[in-house]
Amino acid sequence: MSDLLFTNARLIDPEAGEVLGSLEVTRGRISKIVPHGPNDGRVTLSTGKVVDCRGRCLAPGIVDIGVKIGEPGERHKESFRTAGQAAAAGGVTTIVMRADTLPAIDDPETLTFVMNRAHAECAVRVHPLAALTKGRDGREMTEIGFLKDAGAVAFSDGDRVIADPRVMSRALAYATALGALVIGHPQDPGLSRGAAVTSGKFATLKGLPGVSPMAERMGLERDLALVEMTGARYHADQITTAVALPALERARAAGLDVTAGVSIHHLTLNELDVADYRTFFKVKPPLRSEDDRAAMVAAISSGMIDIISSMHTPQDEESKRLPFEEAASGAVALETLLPAALRLVHAGALDLAALFRALALNPAKRLGLEGGRLAIGAPADLVWFDADAPFVLDRFKLHSKSKNTPFDGARMQGRVLATYVGGERVFGGES
Repeated sequence: MSDLLFTNARLIDPEAGEVLGSLEVTRGRISKIVPHGPNDGRVTLSTGKVVDCRGRCLAPGIVDIGVKIGEPGERHKESFRTAGQAAAAGGVTTIVMRADTLPAIDDPETLTFVMNRAHAECAVRVHPLAALTKGRDGREMTEIGFLKDAGAVAFSDGDRVIADPRVMSRALAYATALGALVIGHPQDPGLSRGAAVTSGKFATLKGLPGVSPMAERMGLERDLALVEMTGARYHADQITTAVALPALERARAAGLDVTAGVSIHHLTLNELDVADYRTFFKVKPPLRSEDDRAAMVAAISSGMIDIISSMHTPQDEESKRLPFEEAASGAVALETLLPAALRLVHAGALDLAALFRALALNPAKRLGLEGGRLAIGAPADLVWFDADAPFVLDRFKLHSKSKNTPFDGARMQGRVLATYVGGERVFGGES
């Protein structure tokens, strides 16, 4: 492991803001940060390699909550190797893997298999979620204690909502006793069943089954009531509608240990992007109105929503090349997360420090991980990128096995130049 010195960098510190300076890495950790003033621009390194960032950005690597990987069971959609390559190319240094595999990660043996495969094949760090109920079927709790001891960082049934409030309350109470974080999917399962788009004029014109935004509010209100009853640590994986925000605000004001996330697609796309039944734009929850999208951007800016994630969901061509109502939901986003998120910066909605609070610092803090920050002693998980570099996305050049991105052919700004995990370069070059 060689030491590194990054010079002439726009250091994007989620906690302290942005400054021009240098950053030194020793034995895989950040050992020195020097802002450049009139007399301190020269920094030397006795041994190791110097990387001239040429005025481009150096930020903590992205910590991406909620990434779907196909192992075990759906390796044809995404493997640990290809997910790691995609993550590294996108500046993601930590993947938090969802439990919705085949079979689900619902016992210590499956979790151990997953962690061993990740360690052997993946270029970036991987931390697994475990299922909250066996088979993610909403009936019987998993062995939360054993799974936590085996390495699970949080517990979630993903987009399968636990419909029985008694089962959910017991799971939350048990998780509370063990100090475990529960990640919920706020959605009323009855109202949202079979929906393909958000209800409204657009859904009616297209003749597609829709779901009211109220389904999200109802699901969130129920979960928050159970959190209040049990004292659980809770994270809502995706808040996508303005009508759900008041419930979140009340929970925060009441002192509940509650955080929330939003996917990059709900921050940068809206329901009209579906246009002529383009199935690459079919995600779960469905894309919302422009008013809702704008409300989510404002909620990130204010801190009401804490985390931006990719919700990376690879689907093969056969599952997407179907009528819109029948097509599988989800989109790949490990490589497009950063350039898509930079749209918010270029539009003036966020600055880079605020963006990386949502992409890196907040998810790391919520899960109790070391990364996500530029601080002395922190792991040297870093992304060096040009925030202004323009390009046109070609989905067939993505590293993911599946190519189901809604950004195919889109003009984007922001290209990753290199990614480092523990001071080791896993993507790109240094010159």
